[in-house]
Amino acid sequence: MSTLTTPHIDIHRAGDRMKTRIAWLDSKHSFSFGSNYDPENTHHGLLLVNNDDVVAPGQGFETHPHRDMEIVTWVLEGSLVHQDSLGHSGVVYPGLAQRMSAGTGILHSEKNDSWRADPRFTAHDEPVHFVQMWVVPDEPGLTPGYEQCEIDDELARGGLITVASGMPRHREHAAIALNSSHAALHVARLAPEQTVELPNALYLHVFVARGEVTMEGAGPLDEGDAVRATRTGGQRITALRPSEVLIWEMHARLGAG
Repeated sequence: MSTLTTPHIDIHRAGDRMKTRIAWLDSKHSFSFGSNYDPENTHHGLLLVNNDDVVAPGQGFETHPHRDMEIVTWVLEGSLVHQDSLGHSGVVYPGLAQRMSAGTGILHSEKNDSWRADPRFTAHDEPVHFVQMWVVPDEPGLTPGYEQCEIDDELARGGLITVASGMPRHREHAAIALNSSHAALHVARLAPEQTVELPNALYLHVFVARGEVTMEGAGPLDEGDAVRATRTGGQRITALRPSEVLIWEMHARLGAG
């Protein structure tokens, strides 16, 4: 992929994403993933994966390996049980920031937690809807790690909240850390007519996880739409209805340097 030297905005519509659909999973891929491969659509900046997943009750991803990747999971609805080979076990739910650093290698599973088999309880059969994002760490071979943090109160106040970052200027107020000094994930949970301003960055990836917004220079964006921007910033995003927007700010790209 060539490096752009002038400001550029590229809009990617929800319906154009590659898809994986099986009995228990509805997954939409913003970039090439697994058997869905397009050599012209492999990443943007340092972001390699932006999967929009819906998992059926009582189902999920069995134990599988990862290495040399920073993996951030953001739940929109429902709950997701995480277990890994480091001994971490917990439930990820809306408003909880979670990061797993695969480093030299880690095994983990992710399951929909909404199903209950115990007859003493009312059965829940809700799917879990989440976005999983992968960015490249500064260097390979790091020690695997895990971090999570509850930030629902911060999101409720509005504005652009820094969820995960490895950038020095975000260290004091990012909810969780990344082993990537050129990347940060910001989230905005917006009521209708609320507005946030995009940071200036070499690369921006704006994903409308829920709702509908309008963005200066891009126009209306529906749920599942994304904007890939290069050498831009300062554009305002305004919610047209209750919305949640995930924004990656990146100052390097895959393979640079």
